[in-house]
Amino acid sequence: MEHTWRWFGPNDPVTLPEIRQAGATGIVTALHGHAPDAPWSVEEIAERKALIEAAGLSWSVVESVPVPETIKQALDLEARDRAIKVFCKTLEHLAACGIDTVCYNFMPILDWTRTELEWPTATGGRALRFDQTAFAAFELFILERPGAQALYSEAEIEAARQCFEGMDDTERARLVDTLIAGLPGADQHYTLSQFLEHLKAYEAIDENRLRDNYRHFLQQVVPVAERLGIRLAVHPDDPPRPLLGLPRIVSTAEDARWVLEQVRSPANGLTFCTGSYGVREDNDLVAMAREFAPHIHFIHLRATRRDAHDPSSFIEAEHLDGDVDMVGVIRELVSEERRRAENGGARLPMRPDHGHQLCDDRARQTNPGYPLIGRLKGLAELRGVERAVKALI
Repeated sequence: MEHTWRWFGPNDPVTLPEIRQAGATGIVTALHGHAPDAPWSVEEIAERKALIEAAGLSWSVVESVPVPETIKQALDLEARDRAIKVFCKTLEHLAACGIDTVCYNFMPILDWTRTELEWPTATGGRALRFDQTAFAAFELFILERPGAQALYSEAEIEAARQCFEGMDDTERARLVDTLIAGLPGADQHYTLSQFLEHLKAYEAIDENRLRDNYRHFLQQVVPVAERLGIRLAVHPDDPPRPLLGLPRIVSTAEDARWVLEQVRSPANGLTFCTGSYGVREDNDLVAMAREFAPHIHFIHLRATRRDAHDPSSFIEAEHLDGDVDMVGVIRELVSEERRRAENGGARLPMRPDHGHQLCDDRARQTNPGYPLIGRLKGLAELRGVERAVKALI
């Protein structure tokens, strides 16, 4: 597999020379902060690509080209179609610069969601965590989302109330910032009132309607990508379940099958994120890797571990110490890699993801979930598993 690394651009405290020293050969990045209503220009893409190549690396995957809410909501069809044209124009410009793999997601409003960015681990590091009770405290007693109480049992509401009452103002503000003020690479940052207004726009959009909107997007975009030689790779929902009354439609093996069936094309594929899919106990990651192998265009190898007392809560575990059978998954991916090599198929880029903050990562103030040392450790572990599997099969 091609070893890649997420990089957030020139302001990222992790530098390109450090990434190269870690043993990665490819960069996964985007033009973060770019205006969403305008396509990425050839000049901007070429400038970023040249910067990466000057460090002896390649721009392997774009993560992500944002899909605007106007496309996901489809409330204004003219605005939706304009946004789709902008997305396609960005694909054209990426292809003109020789970039052929694009990760994106179709999660309404929020991207990946956590309640804690520096949860202390047993070994003294820091990890990302999603705590369902803290999330309920936010939704019920900070955001006060109308209708939210209907989604919780009396016991869950009482636990959330106690959690909320146990927080001071600083802790409540930190929870709000973590959930809606913008994570690494995020293009949107909300206040509570703004966030409630965005949620209102989805009151009439259920799972079926969101799927209809996604189908239209795929029907318009995939043929363009196929003509350009670009591989589109949808990232699963994170966490892989509805949140805040919002539907989420890329959470399970069944959802992945649905995506692939809408437009059958080599350009329509998956980002196989073991951490996101792995949060759900009903997702068999090894079986999914085997079934979807020909359609996997990009891989996130990370592990999550569900709490024993509440499987709705989870922590980003060490790469080989979570609920994910990482060895089994890598075995399937190595088999797919060999099949592609024999048939002249496309490369298979992977990156370690959401590593723990370790050692000097805290002094660096790296982006939460994207430290140098923690991911370096993960990359070394994954590289070791990959080599061992290759020697066995």
